[in-house]
Amino acid sequence: MKLMNLTAAAATALTFATGGALAQERFITIGTGGQTGVYYVVGQSICRLVNRGTAEHNLKCTAPSTGGSIANINAIKAGDMDMGVAQSDWQFHAYNGSKDFSGDNKFDKLRAVFSVHPEPFTVVARADSGVSTFDDLKGKRVNVGNPGSGQRATMEVVLEALGWSMDDFSLASELKPAEQSAALGDNKVDAIIYTVGHPNGSIQEATSTVEAKLIPVTGAGIDKLVADNPFYAKATIPGGMYAGTDADVETFGVKATFVTSADVADDVVYTVVKAVFENFERFKGLHPAFANLSEAEMISGGLSAPLHPGAEKYYKERGWM
Repeated sequence: MKLMNLTAAAATALTFATGGALAQERFITIGTGGQTGVYYVVGQSICRLVNRGTAEHNLKCTAPSTGGSIANINAIKAGDMDMGVAQSDWQFHAYNGSKDFSGDNKFDKLRAVFSVHPEPFTVVARADSGVSTFDDLKGKRVNVGNPGSGQRATMEVVLEALGWSMDDFSLASELKPAEQSAALGDNKVDAIIYTVGHPNGSIQEATSTVEAKLIPVTGAGIDKLVADNPFYAKATIPGGMYAGTDADVETFGVKATFVTSADVADDVVYTVVKAVFENFERFKGLHPAFANLSEAEMISGGLSAPLHPGAEKYYKERGWM
């Protein structure tokens, strides 16, 4: 196993086992998502800011592409990763032991660090598919997302709320985000589902490759879903952001959140948080989805697991708590 793939604790242990020659360096790994998604940019951006200060704090960061929210939480729980990006709904379920995290899958050592950008539940359909509303997806070929991803899990929640199942589609494909835009353009699917921050490169690719439009996700079933779950909120995707969709599109969504484990050292989390917030304008400039972020919202919105003590220490030092 390469040293860069080890968690901070494992890397430190290996260092001492090899005589302490590298004792000054510690390595952390951040779970992200597909390379075309914003999660990947979040992880890469955080690592970039952390690694700018390696000479001072001796922390080195890497952020590989992963399967997404649920895969990241499971990897943190297993000790294979130190931190990761996850949808706010799956942070809630993991900590509280509900949905996919019931029984032995509960992760009560999960800790919140901060939230990032809002992530509307987004449906993109080919213009020639006859799809204008979510209900029109019945009988169509729909990419529901890869297993382990937050988009797939949230799609399953939506289907349950509406009393649907995967059998209601003529095809329920399990393509990753990096593959779904091409599938839409090649007429292999009629619609794709993505829980993601905007603007998004994958959706820009889809809407510029083929005539397509964003589909609203509204109605009584969605209203009840939002009302019953504090980690969901109504969301609007601005019109004009993508070709083929000039008007605002109403849907619902979650927040992207940054999480870790109670087992990760306080000073490691403190260092990561400090790197982000002391370079906040630089961070906001690393992706358009970050442009409207505020410190106050990031340390409170969408966080249902307890704050990690390392993060809490920094926020108190700044007078934010």
